[in-house]
Amino acid sequence: MTRILLISRCPPYPLHLGDRLIVYHLAAELDWRGHTIDLLAFANRPEDHHEIQRYDMYFESVELIPEPRRSQADYLRRALLPGARWPRKAEHSWSPAMWQAIRRRLAQHDYDVVHLFGGIQVYEYFYALGDVPALITPYESYSLYLRRAVASAPNAVSRAVALAQFQMARRFESWMFEPYRRVVVLSERDRYELLGIRPGLPVEVIPNGVDLHYFTFRRPFVRRRPPALLFVGNYEYAPNLDAALRLARQILPALQQHLPGVKLWLVGNNPPPELLALASETVKVTGRVPDVRPYLARAAAFVSPLRLGAGIKNKILEALAVGCPVIATPLSVDGIAVRDGHEALIARSDSEIVTAIIRLLTDPALQTTLAHNGRCVVEGHYSWWRVAEQYEALYDTIR
Repeated sequence: MTRILLISRCPPYPLHLGDRLIVYHLAAELDWRGHTIDLLAFANRPEDHHEIQRYDMYFESVELIPEPRRSQADYLRRALLPGARWPRKAEHSWSPAMWQAIRRRLAQHDYDVVHLFGGIQVYEYFYALGDVPALITPYESYSLYLRRAVASAPNAVSRAVALAQFQMARRFESWMFEPYRRVVVLSERDRYELLGIRPGLPVEVIPNGVDLHYFTFRRPFVRRRPPALLFVGNYEYAPNLDAALRLARQILPALQQHLPGVKLWLVGNNPPPELLALASETVKVTGRVPDVRPYLARAAAFVSPLRLGAGIKNKILEALAVGCPVIATPLSVDGIAVRDGHEALIARSDSEIVTAIIRLLTDPALQTTLAHNGRCVVEGHYSWWRVAEQYEALYDTIR
């Protein structure tokens, strides 16, 4: 069995934060398969140290380290000065405490592989790892995220800011993953972006999974009237907030001209005042809920009008797993093997989304088809068992 040192930009809990969910489930699956994992992670929430008992059973040891502050000047210095990009000593890194923790672990154990989760937060520790084989999972290409932000910027000032950030991100991604034996992203679109920046980079695609025992298939469903549309997200994340506002302000009013009784449920963490202000008889804004499954089971459709972001969307995988029919923009299903009209309905514009919703809500046979096919594609490609299997093969390849 493999002994793994896992270095993460965040702890693996709570699970409603998507970048934590993958670390949690991958560690649980690898532990079940007999691998031994030690965790070093940055803590960036006051609650992090009090939640260790939620996941420490999957790790031989857990150590949380305060996440360091990084200024724009710090980023600029590394971007412009090649000699500053890769620290060789603890005192030259952004987090000497993390560097020293890594060195302590390596002195205590013979690791087969080091696995880093994160991008700018963890890439810098390559030279702290010695000669242990290492791979890094940055989740997504941040350049891709910013490319889309530039394209959808609402005004010239926002576009200029996003463009400057995009150029900085491309500069970093042109070198920051180069020493690692493998780089893992969640979708082919992210892989394509990184290869466009750094041809020849050893980039692999391993998607997120979904807990198929927790998100059980709940269709065929009882058709309730009036029907409710559902969107779920962490609204601290700008792309989710943009999608929710778009649903409530543009898509729902246009839809109600054709189907007056339709309701909208906006579920998820930390809705800001501008979203809470939209609550009404037809728009429910719940905040974070203890269990999203009842909403997925009761909704007529999961509608995801995302136009910003990168990586794979856990919310889509969960809706497909439960059998909640999905209507989504192409960006929403990046990295997910759904076909328009088979496992989901794909729509690019507000008007196409409205048309797709009307089509779905007036066609019970289509609802059943999407529900069953969506569950099948998740079972075939996106179980955590399958994700862990792919990482195991990658560990064996680089050792």
